[in-house]
Amino acid sequence: MQLLGEVAELKRLVVALRDEIARLKGLKGRPSIKPSGMEKGTEPKPADKRAKRRGRGKVTPRIVPAIEVLRVAPPAGSQFKGHEPYLVQDLVLRARVVRYRRERWLTPSGETIMAPLPSGVRGHFGPELRRFVLMQHYQGQVTVERLVTLLAGIGVSISKRQIVRLLIDEQDDFLVETREVLRAGLRTAAWITVDDTGARHRRANGVCTQIGNDDFAWFATTASKSRLNFLDLLRAGHTDYVINDAALAYMHEHALAGPVIRRLAAHPVRRFADQTAWQRHLDQLGISAQQVMPDPVRIASEGALWGAVTAHGFLREAVVVSDDAGQFDIGQHALCWVHAERLVHKLEAFTAPNRAAQQLVRSLIWWFYADLKAYRAEPTPRRRSELRARFDRIFRRRTGFATLDRLLQRLHANKPELLMVLDRPEIPLHTNGSENDIRCQVTKRQVSGGTHSDIGRDCRDAFLGLAKTCRKLGIAFWDYLGARLGVPQAPAVPYLPDLIRCRGQPA
Repeated sequence: MQLLGEVAELKRLVVALRDEIARLKGLKGRPSIKPSGMEKGTEPKPADKRAKRRGRGKVTPRIVPAIEVLRVAPPAGSQFKGHEPYLVQDLVLRARVVRYRRERWLTPSGETIMAPLPSGVRGHFGPELRRFVLMQHYQGQVTVERLVTLLAGIGVSISKRQIVRLLIDEQDDFLVETREVLRAGLRTAAWITVDDTGARHRRANGVCTQIGNDDFAWFATTASKSRLNFLDLLRAGHTDYVINDAALAYMHEHALAGPVIRRLAAHPVRRFADQTAWQRHLDQLGISAQQVMPDPVRIASEGALWGAVTAHGFLREAVVVSDDAGQFDIGQHALCWVHAERLVHKLEAFTAPNRAAQQLVRSLIWWFYADLKAYRAEPTPRRRSELRARFDRIFRRRTGFATLDRLLQRLHANKPELLMVLDRPEIPLHTNGSENDIRCQVTKRQVSGGTHSDIGRDCRDAFLGLAKTCRKLGIAFWDYLGARLGVPQAPAVPYLPDLIRCRGQPA
């Protein structure tokens, strides 16, 4: 699986280099292939076209408006007819500097007592300024340099270094909360969708992985996109390795040698605190010295990580929905239909019969996808069996277009993952949620580049994930920051993991 991933990455690199060579030579590049639009194209159309058009709607601000009475000088003899309401929203943005005179007292014992600073004040900057900086940088995607210019224009004297400190220093409470968000999400989720994208850290290429569903979003930037890395992320901050039934089943499923499995299962020690203790255990059992394929150390480590995931109560019955990247194929796994159809959409057909065959198959897939969406709304055993039979007819057909036929055969081999929705109608048919979530990381990479310190990387991932989670829970990120930073009169915001656990409980 790792070799297949490397081959795919090399193919993408070759295509990119060819495009660059064509650009330098003044030649036309590859044709731009638009998204298939299958998800929107299979939505039911409204019966009345006029019902689709909606007005702007009534403006309802989140804050209680102040009341001001505007008066007019009427002509003599006029009759007063009350007031005509007119709502205006405005923003007050100005610098406020306070010089606190802190009382100092000397006690009879010689101890000096000083009046404490107000709640939320950290260093020489108040909580409102900290909230504004965090909001603008992480949700508004404003760079540090532009924040310095913006604040200086308002009247705040602050340097680039000070803004960086406001963004990354002493953010342990936020880092803990985002870790607990992941743990609560993994314990209560019936399904999760996952995705990844490129990231830069310490001037090196890495990968940012997204995990989430309708209740939460979580990001982590690492140097690897292997299955070991993904399983490590699913431990949600725990460092242990566990040999249990789930771990042993994983090792059997991935063709680890029987004697190795029996050696691990027979040992009295089943839990290891960290990677060092686990590696020492493999060395003592002689597993590390084996030079065979598949690599027994890798398979055993993946199994022990999966055992730790289940031991902590994560992903017990949850389905992992992915775009068919190999590292995400763990546990109960389902595939994204949009990515599957995109493979057919991207095929290059050079003859009229091949183009006709391609369009026919796409039409059949779109029709089948629309029926899957209808099944999710009203699942029945009869429709389930009918859809399974239709899947075989679509993906076993032979069109005479050799490349398309090989692709259909490959997709048919993924039948259990593509039709997981028939047994679990609550799971989504696509990973659009993950792609929408991870877009903020892509924008951040394009606007600000990479990160230089580990704490900067962790804070970026944490705050972007918290902002997305707040949006899914119906909480304004501005209010969330105000509640956590101790802004006076800010509305109280519950602990996000508690909200996720409440939403994840069955009704």
